[in-house]
Amino acid sequence: MSEGERKIVDTRGKFTMVVKDGRELNDAEWTGGRILLSNKRLILARSDGKRTIPLKQIRSLEGRNDVNQLVAKVSGYVSLQLSTGDVLLVSAEDPESFERMLYRALLDRTVVLARHPAVEGGVVTDVEWEKARLKIGEGSVDIAIADGSFVEIDLDDIGSMEANERSVKGEDRRVLEVEHSQEGTSVQTYISGTTRRCSILETLLRKGESRSEIGVDLTERQNEVLMALYSGVSPFEIPDFLGMDVDEVEEVFDRLIELEVIEEIRTRREVALNARGRNIASEAMNDQ
Repeated sequence: MSEGERKIVDTRGKFTMVVKDGRELNDAEWTGGRILLSNKRLILARSDGKRTIPLKQIRSLEGRNDVNQLVAKVSGYVSLQLSTGDVLLVSAEDPESFERMLYRALLDRTVVLARHPAVEGGVVTDVEWEKARLKIGEGSVDIAIADGSFVEIDLDDIGSMEANERSVKGEDRRVLEVEHSQEGTSVQTYISGTTRRCSILETLLRKGESRSEIGVDLTERQNEVLMALYSGVSPFEIPDFLGMDVDEVEEVFDRLIELEVIEEIRTRREVALNARGRNIASEAMNDQ
């Protein structure tokens, strides 16, 4: 290995090319071999040779690319879009672990710009953009901001994720707007960086967002409770705040816990919105 290079993963699996120079290959087949990942490159080695892919050539990691039935039969693989126009699929023996390590190799210690919290409790703040450094944790995206603050975005706690063009320090740039929670309050963290970096990070964050899809029909009372919690009202203050009986609030809490919209923190009914609940509350407030 070259100076400063360190091995991250050495495993076996299979891989195939499904797009070459921008052209889809309908006859793609899986090839078994060795998969080596370092902090600088990915090597796919088989009996008749190997392919070395510098990490800087990986432009994005997208979803499934099932060009035929042979490819579709494999449930766990990552899809690598390269700057050459090629698309490679890689399926390691432990696909989840390999994917996590690949994100780490691509994003760990990279520098971005961050605004946190850009929105807090539904209110836009005047926080400025700051330089920050990324770290991919176990199920989280961690951001160390230059002002000394630290933000942990739990992937299971992402309520929504949007990518927009915004003015960042006087330039129009890609901005990822991530809604999550901080000490029980809904916040949004804005992240901006190079096109490649944003594309890779966006794919990872959307994996978290997909876990909190709404798909729940709530009564008017249930929506009122959610919106109150979303606005920062304490669970113990809900009866007085909404003019509801304590028993009725308890029944609403029970139903929302069943629907996995809120989580019970401890007994005596202290609850907190999870990502799904914040998503529903935000949508309900927008409909008011």
